[in-house]
Amino acid sequence: MLALGVVLAFGFGLAARFLRLPALIGYLLAGIAIGPNTPGIVGNVELARQMSELGVILLMFGVGLHFSLNDLLVVRRIAVPGAMIQILTATLIGTLVSRAWGWNWSAGLVFGLALSVASTVVLLRALDEVSLLDSPNGRIAVGWLVVEDIAMVLALVVLPSFAAPVGADAPAAPIGAGTAGVGLALGLTLIKVSAFVAVVLVFGRRAVPWLLRQAARSGSRELFTLAVLAIALGIAYGSAALFGVSFALGAFFAGVVLSESELSHRAATESLPLQDAFAVLFFVSVGMLFDPSILVNDTLSVIAVVLVIVLGKALTATGIVLALGYPMSTALVVSAALAQIGEFSFILADFGVSLGLMPMEGRDLILAGALLSITLNPFAFAAAKLMAPLLTASTPGGGEGRHFDPLLGLHVEDRPTAQADHVIVVGAGRVGRTIVAALRKAGTPYVIIERDRRRAEKAREEGAAVKHGDAAAPGVLEDAGAERARLIVIAVPDGYEARRVLERAREIDALAEVLVRAHGDADRTYLQERGATRAISAEYNVGPAMAEATLSGLGVAPAATSTTVDQLQEAESSNVEDSGTDMHGAPELRPHPE
Repeated sequence: MLALGVVLAFGFGLAARFLRLPALIGYLLAGIAIGPNTPGIVGNVELARQMSELGVILLMFGVGLHFSLNDLLVVRRIAVPGAMIQILTATLIGTLVSRAWGWNWSAGLVFGLALSVASTVVLLRALDEVSLLDSPNGRIAVGWLVVEDIAMVLALVVLPSFAAPVGADAPAAPIGAGTAGVGLALGLTLIKVSAFVAVVLVFGRRAVPWLLRQAARSGSRELFTLAVLAIALGIAYGSAALFGVSFALGAFFAGVVLSESELSHRAATESLPLQDAFAVLFFVSVGMLFDPSILVNDTLSVIAVVLVIVLGKALTATGIVLALGYPMSTALVVSAALAQIGEFSFILADFGVSLGLMPMEGRDLILAGALLSITLNPFAFAAAKLMAPLLTASTPGGGEGRHFDPLLGLHVEDRPTAQADHVIVVGAGRVGRTIVAALRKAGTPYVIIERDRRRAEKAREEGAAVKHGDAAAPGVLEDAGAERARLIVIAVPDGYEARRVLERAREIDALAEVLVRAHGDADRTYLQERGATRAISAEYNVGPAMAEATLSGLGVAPAATSTTVDQLQEAESSNVEDSGTDMHGAPELRPHPE
C-alpha cells in the first residue's frame, strides 16, 4: 500500500499541477483509486490509518513550527473576531443543514465545525500564485486561518467530552441532554489541557532548545533530524499518555516550542521532507476512506455542502469584514480564501466518526465538498480579482486609504518596482546575508527575496528592501524589478528551488545576468546549460581557499601561494567540462543593457 500510494500520489499530484489545480486533489484521488470503494487494487486500510495518524502528528507539528504569534498580533483586530464569528456562523449553518437530514445535534456540531475551517495549505498556495502572500489582504487572510487552526486544535481536545455524555448513537438527542455530564467532562478536559500547556511552555522552552543544541553540536545531520522527530513524536505521545490530550495538540505545541529556538529554521528544513511525505500519505489515506458513489446517490446533499462552503462561508466572511470597517478588496480576498475546506476538515471528520459522533456519510460528504471546493477555489480568486474594481468603486468607503494604516498597523514593504540598476538576492540565509553585507559595504542597491517570513522580517528590520515570497512564483521577481536589475543572485540552499528560480528569471528577461549557487558538478553543469551566467559550487571555492590557507600557514610567499592555487584550479578544472566561464571570481556588475 505504501509504495503504491506514493507512486499514485505522485502521478495524480503531477497531473493536478499540470491542470493548475492544487496537488492535494491529486493525493486524494490517488487514495480513492486504491480505496475499498473503487474497483481494482485495494490498499491496506489499517496501514493507511496508521500512516494517517503519523501524518496528522507531523502536519500539526509543521503548523506549530511555522506559527508566529507576532504575525497574528498584527492582524488581531480583524482576524480574531472575524474568524470566531465566521466559525460560529458556519457551524450553525452546517448543523441546521444536517438536522434537516435527520442527524442528531452532536453529528451536526462535528459536521458544521468541519465545514467552518478552510485549508491553510490551499490558501498559501493560492496567495502565492496571485502574488498576494505578503500584501495586507493576504496577511489578514493568513492570520484569519491561523485563528481557525487554533480553534480547531481546541475542538479536537473538547470533542471527546461530548461523545459519551451526549450519547452519540441516539437518533435525535435533545439539545440540552447531558448538559451536566458535558460540563463536567469539558471542565476536566480543560484542566488537563491547561496543565499540559503550562508544563510544555515552562519546561519545554528550556529543554527543547538545549536538546537541539546538543544534537547540532554532534555534527551529525541524521542525529539532528532524529532529534526534531523525537521531540515532535515524544511530546505528542507524552501529551496523550500523561494528560489525556490528543496527539494533534501535543504535536502542535511541540512545534510552537521548537519555533522559538534559534535552530528553528534548520529544524523546519531538516524535517520538511518527512512532513511532506507523511502529509501526502495522510491525504492518500483520507481518499481511501471516501465512497465516490455518494456523488451519484446523494447529489443534492453534495450540492448543499458545496453551497455552504463556497457561497455561505464567502458571503458570511464578506459581511463580517465590511462590518468591522475594512474595505471591499479585503472582504473579497478573505471570502475567496475561506471558500474551501481541507486538512483540518478531514481530521475532524475522521475523529468524529471514530468517536461515534458523526455517521460515515458525513465524512463522505465532507470529502466530496473538499474535492469540489478546492477545485473551484482558483476560480473564486479569479472572480474576486474581477469584481474588486467594480465593487470597490460602488461601495461607500470602499477605498483602501483610510482603512489599512490606522487599523492594521501592518508594515507594508516599499515596492521595489521603482528601482533600477540594482542587484536581486534570492535567499537570506548565511550565503545570502554574506552577499548582502558585501553589497551594502560597496554601496550597491539591492532587493532581497525571501520565502521564510521570519528571515524576511529580520532583513527588513535591518533596513533592507525585502520582497517576501517564492521567487519562482509568478509576479515575485517582477515586483522586485528583475527586468531592470543589473544582476540576479540565486543563493538558496535547495538545488531544485534554485533551478525553478533560474527558469523563472529567464522567462522574464533572457538578457539578465544570473549568478546561481550550485550544489556539485552535475548541478553546476545543468544550471549553466539552462542559462545561468555563472554557477558557483562549494567544491570550486573551498578547495582553492583551503589550499591557499595551507600554503600560507607553511610560510609560503603570497605570490607562490597564488601560483600554486592557480595550478590546483587548472588541474581540478581539467576533469570537468569547462563552460568557458570563470567560476571563481566575483561577478562583475555591469549596467543593464538598454
